[in-house]
Amino acid sequence: MNHAAGPAYGLWTLVVLNSLVFIVFAFSFARPRSARDWRSFGAFSAFLVALFTEMYGFPLTIYLLSGWLGSRFPGVDFLSHDAGQLREVMFGWRANPHFGPFHLLSALFVGGGFWLLSAAWRVLYRNQRRHTLAVSGPYARVRHPQYIGFVAILFGFLLQWPTILTLAMFPVLVWMYVRLAIAEEREAEREFGGEWARYAARTPRFLPRLRGGSSGRLGGP
Repeated sequence: MNHAAGPAYGLWTLVVLNSLVFIVFAFSFARPRSARDWRSFGAFSAFLVALFTEMYGFPLTIYLLSGWLGSRFPGVDFLSHDAGQLREVMFGWRANPHFGPFHLLSALFVGGGFWLLSAAWRVLYRNQRRHTLAVSGPYARVRHPQYIGFVAILFGFLLQWPTILTLAMFPVLVWMYVRLAIAEEREAEREFGGEWARYAARTPRFLPRLRGGSSGRLGGP
């Protein structure tokens, strides 16, 4: 969509609708329970609101970088929606950016992240009801697939529509998820004792092993 065809920004209804769709969808899998869970989910939600605000509401990043963008890419209307996908423009993709490499890669990360959230939640919910340790499905490969899913979603959106604010928020959110994972491991160790120790010894924290072996050191102790 070009700028002359109609407004690309100030579409606050789209900001609200897109934010609600992704937040509610993620909530249906995350189901935060403790205050710590709510803080991490609130930060995830704030990331999405900031993203869609710049995508459809007010292009703060484009305004802040307008001088550099105008000199580096003359003739590009950065107030059009398509040109707002800065990575596609900066790497020379001049066709429809929705079919560009970064947008397609973004769709893989976002879709894969939500799929992982869904698969992890089914296993976690079943084991929580039984008061047993989740060790099957995605939990057989890594100890925290739900947080990997959240990070994949955030990274996918960054690939599609990077902004100054979301780029600053991303490492903070990753740090929050790491801290949350470690806190949950301490709780699981207190509850399950030796069973948790054996599971942790054979299952990496975040990065699945590509080869066989008994060590669980890759991706965290």
